[in-house]
Amino acid sequence: MVKNSWVNGDYLITTDKTDLELDVIYDFLSNESYWSKGISKEDVIKSIDNSAICFGLYYINPIDRKKKQIGFARVISDLVTHAYLQDVFVLTPFRNKGLGNWLLDIITNYEELNIRRMMLSTDDGHSFYAKFGFTPLDKPDLFMQIKGKGAI
Repeated sequence: MVKNSWVNGDYLITTDKTDLELDVIYDFLSNESYWSKGISKEDVIKSIDNSAICFGLYYINPIDRKKKQIGFARVISDLVTHAYLQDVFVLTPFRNKGLGNWLLDIITNYEELNIRRMMLSTDDGHSFYAKFGFTPLDKPDLFMQIKGKGAI
């Protein structure tokens, strides 16, 4: 997998998993997200390791050039036919700056995701994701699920 990066002023997005700050991701998912509250750090690490692509969003301090992770998204995919977008977030102090829009624009136009369908599940983000082409399922009755032991 090619590791890519994009810069926008003092912000950086990269697909390099070695740059990810696991404590930041774990803290948000376990304590702030509604979709994975209480998830273990081991499960966060395993989910990242088994995702095809992860996008880390970082603030680059203009004085010392140190980077700090402020957002994240991961894509579960075979990179051919289907992808599932998961765990998208921007930390609260960095919201309303267009960074979520930038992150989704990078993800939805990412060349390695030249697939037939990308899906996601969201309780409260329908209008946000619609700006990037996401729509309700055209045939939801075609889709089925089975809930595993870890289902909430």
